Amino acid sequence: MSNITKLAKLIKMTGDRAKLDAKMNNTYIVYKNKNGHIVKEYIDGNIVLIHNEESSYE
Repeated sequence: MSNITKLAKLIKMTGDRAKLDAKMNNTYIVYKNKNGHIVKEYIDGNIVLIHNEESSYE
């Protein structure tokens, strides 16, 4: 198995683990989707776009 394949598998496993933890703790995960937007994905499958003003550190 190539290093790229191993890395891709590890990344997928990390995402799967995050979803499992979110389900256990009744919360959500945050990630960048394919369109480049930051989103929250809830355990019920609902996906909410995080707006820029919401994600700022001001």
